[in-house]
Amino acid sequence: MNHIKNFLTRHAIIGPTSLLTWVFLITGTSLGFPISSLIGIGLYAGGNVAIKELQLRSNLKQFGMARSEYKHIEHQVNDSKQKLKKLSSMYGQVRSIQAFRQVYDMSMMARRVIKIVQANPRKFYQVESFFYAHLDSAVELTSKYSLLVNQPLKDQEIKVALQHTRETLSDLSLEMEKDLRHAVATDLEQLQMEIDFVDITLNRDKPLLESKGEKSNDR
Repeated sequence: MNHIKNFLTRHAIIGPTSLLTWVFLITGTSLGFPISSLIGIGLYAGGNVAIKELQLRSNLKQFGMARSEYKHIEHQVNDSKQKLKKLSSMYGQVRSIQAFRQVYDMSMMARRVIKIVQANPRKFYQVESFFYAHLDSAVELTSKYSLLVNQPLKDQEIKVALQHTRETLSDLSLEMEKDLRHAVATDLEQLQMEIDFVDITLNRDKPLLESKGEKSNDR
């Protein structure tokens, strides 16, 4: 789902190819400028579509996913980016250090979860609650909090509502922290397995090394 990388790769391949083909048609054939230009444009557009399809198939094979499944997750990631932008835009509206910190922390965790899923779409299933509930709730609660805190009247009812919203945001921040932990859980497990393997290998070879050292000392 690395759209920028894929975009640059596509255009790095098809751009020079189309340009060289166009130059060759202009200088090496009798097709003329209009027809040569149409062929060059057609090659650029068609090549871009073809390479994009190959990139998609490569991703589907890499992650073992169906096209519809991959597209659904891609849609969720793109949608979550828009929600994250809205959440981040509310920093200056909350007018409270505690609320600002909560919104900031949630934004950072949300950004990290989105990047992890973007890099590995299969992790989407470990953090479905983030995409379907937690991020939406964060945006909605922060929006309501900023609306209440900017009201000119601060009666007891509004103060109670603000306090309750801050407490709910705190709980939600903990849930998003769990989402982030779930997103990196398999990576941590893999890292621990690699560490255990290295430890076992070192411990297995250690007696042999010690044995050689003992022989050298005996001599």
